[in-house]
Amino acid sequence: MICLEAIKRNTAFLEANNLSFFELTVGMAFDYFAKQKVDIAIIEVGLGGRLDSTNIIIPEASVITNIGLDHTQFLGNSLQAIAEEKAGIIKSNVPVIIGETQKETKPVFDKIASEKQAEIFYADTLISEDNQSDLLGSYQTKNIKTGIQSLEILRTLDWDISDKHIANGLLNVIKNTGLKGRWQVLRDAPKVICDTAHNAEGLVYVMAQLLKEQYENLHIVLGVVNDKDLDSIIELFPKKAIYYFCRPNIPRGKPANALADYFQAKGYNGQAYNSVNEAYGQALKNSNFRDLIFVGGSTFVVAEII
Repeated sequence: MICLEAIKRNTAFLEANNLSFFELTVGMAFDYFAKQKVDIAIIEVGLGGRLDSTNIIIPEASVITNIGLDHTQFLGNSLQAIAEEKAGIIKSNVPVIIGETQKETKPVFDKIASEKQAEIFYADTLISEDNQSDLLGSYQTKNIKTGIQSLEILRTLDWDISDKHIANGLLNVIKNTGLKGRWQVLRDAPKVICDTAHNAEGLVYVMAQLLKEQYENLHIVLGVVNDKDLDSIIELFPKKAIYYFCRPNIPRGKPANALADYFQAKGYNGQAYNSVNEAYGQALKNSNFRDLIFVGGSTFVVAEII
């Protein structure tokens, strides 16, 4: 209802400016936040940073987690080029937190932060302790350190955030936010785990954690989007598994047959299915209670399961 009202109020503007779906929804979100007079808004970039719709704001702090070779057709074919696009969110005299120090990207961030007179903080070098959390993915350790460093910066800006607030927050992330699809255990016997990791930087952690699980047989329900660079991720997936290839139900979804052909040509065992739910259903039928089913490859695949 709120969306319909916003479109009706702004029909002339929308028709005149040919906005993308993301630009439209960002505008509606910002309008809603303003009307609700929210105390805090955490704004996540949609793609890149420099040219992203969200980049019109002046934040209390900017955060860049890490850089991977993703969306290269839009952001560039090297980590340095992508870092330059991501660094577009660094604002003059606004502190910036970098989650992961990478030799290829650090000079880019340091240079732009210096030009903008923005104090820069590398969370992985500043936060040493590990903190307990209800987030179970091994990769969350880096995300948590990034979050804690960000909160430390906000404390210097007179935000009232105590150590108890942080500890309680980390132990109740899922309850407080409704976060789903990040190393989420959907059921037991057979155990089913899903995760939305979709690039090499995320999948390297997820696959390593997956192979530490105890199981008799491994089943992997896998789908990706059309622009996915499969060459960069295929070697991360175990060959000792049964694959159920599927297409997420979006226009950008890669056809299941094409995905199956690619993996089969590389020596992987599996078949294509007509939908994510058909693939998942077949994996359940083929599994015994000691087996493990993993669902992933794309946020859109996981979304259809949970």
